[in-house]
Amino acid sequence: MSSTAAFTDNADVVNYINGSIVTPESTEKQAVFNPATGQTARHVVLSGANEVNLAVSAAKAAAEDWANVPPIRRARIMNRFLALMHEHTDTLAAIITAEHGKVFSDAQGEVARGIDVIEFACGIPQLLKGDYTDQVSTGIDNWTMRQPLGVVAGITPFNFPCMVPCWMFPVAIAAGNTFVLKPSERDPSASLFMARLFKEAGLPDGVFNVVQGGKPAVDAILEHPDVAAVSFVGSTPIAHYISERAAHFGKRVQALGGAKNHMVVMPDADIDRTVDALIGAAYGSAGERCMAISVAVLVGDIADTIIERVAERAKQLVIADGMNPKAEMGPIVTRQSLEKIESYIDIGVKEGATLVVDGRGHKVAGNEEGFFTGGTLFDNVTPDMRIYKEEIFGPVLACIRVKDLGEAINLINAHEFGNGVSCFTSDGHTAREFSRRILVGMVGINVPIPVPMAWHGFGGWKKSLFGDMHAYGEEGVRFYTRQKSIMQRWPQSIDKGAEFAMPTAK
Repeated sequence: MSSTAAFTDNADVVNYINGSIVTPESTEKQAVFNPATGQTARHVVLSGANEVNLAVSAAKAAAEDWANVPPIRRARIMNRFLALMHEHTDTLAAIITAEHGKVFSDAQGEVARGIDVIEFACGIPQLLKGDYTDQVSTGIDNWTMRQPLGVVAGITPFNFPCMVPCWMFPVAIAAGNTFVLKPSERDPSASLFMARLFKEAGLPDGVFNVVQGGKPAVDAILEHPDVAAVSFVGSTPIAHYISERAAHFGKRVQALGGAKNHMVVMPDADIDRTVDALIGAAYGSAGERCMAISVAVLVGDIADTIIERVAERAKQLVIADGMNPKAEMGPIVTRQSLEKIESYIDIGVKEGATLVVDGRGHKVAGNEEGFFTGGTLFDNVTPDMRIYKEEIFGPVLACIRVKDLGEAINLINAHEFGNGVSCFTSDGHTAREFSRRILVGMVGINVPIPVPMAWHGFGGWKKSLFGDMHAYGEEGVRFYTRQKSIMQRWPQSIDKGAEFAMPTAK
């Protein structure tokens, strides 16, 4: 099957089950928009329990054979998939831009970060190696192995329709599991495109399945007795729901929730580089990143300069259709999301924050119906304000002024989220103290968006993560496998007679 077969601009987005395109029985559809024009580009047909059952059944039927494929052969298929992803990067990025709205270069970067995890998964023969102890006791050897769980599932958000699924299914499948992916219904086409590439790479039917749908499909996955583990990335309320439901039905769960990421700017920070970092991290991808910087914590006298410089740059942002090569920021994914973001700006004004730059009502010539907003900047924000406490998920930067590093650390540590944080400084002692004392899962020193590379693993603390294992990296391998310990001896080394005491090393 060609990777582009059955993919047209106006085709309904359906399911991929057991190696084939499958249209749900349901007649319920949801519009998939081109955010730049505000027009419906296609529809996604929403699945329910029946299609989830079909996908899980296909995955279960394929699970035993796939688990028995030697890891080196699974890695070879993964390598072919990797090559196809490289070959079709721009096509996949264009699909992402068309449905999500992020600028094309950002979409290319998303695909590249997804490819990083696929490359990591290609090393699965090494990653699955166990430990061996010869003569752990007289005549007895002991070793461990990691084996797949069986059928596992992933539920992914709209903001990274390629990268976040790639945090999950390449590692899970390379480790010997079969996979059911439920992507966001807002931008669902990238998942189908990757499924077709995987089939071209030689992946057996049933190993990777894609089910489109909303909450009924999610609940069917969580309740299905043959799904052993569920990975999720999204908002904290839904992550909490996923975590509780999955645990209730006896599943292993990894649920990454929301964020309110801070950047601390010390008085000795390089101003030019700090302003560049704030602009990119706050307004890149229209702020629709779980690692976006949404709070600048400005220490001491540097505050006025930073706010003045950021305001100047925010007003000059090139906001346009994501395929425009000059665009720095594209549209918001849906009108509903746009209205939510701009309602938070209204709240900030009512709460008494100083609105330095107002992005509301931004229009792009020729695309007046598109879901655009401008970059927004608030000053004099306080910790009791909703625009500080709650995740806005849009291009809104809130500035808080503090007197010193200790106050900055206490402020951040008191927040309910602990996903990502950054500190810009020229002082090594400040950087070390900040890194050690901050209660956040991912920390950047002069790095505004500290998303770990594929072999390190991604995950926050506090209400940003439910479950105890981070995504991808070695923790991802552990999440999708379970350890088995084997002790072995042979009759010639066994003493005669029953032993009633607890066995000990001899």
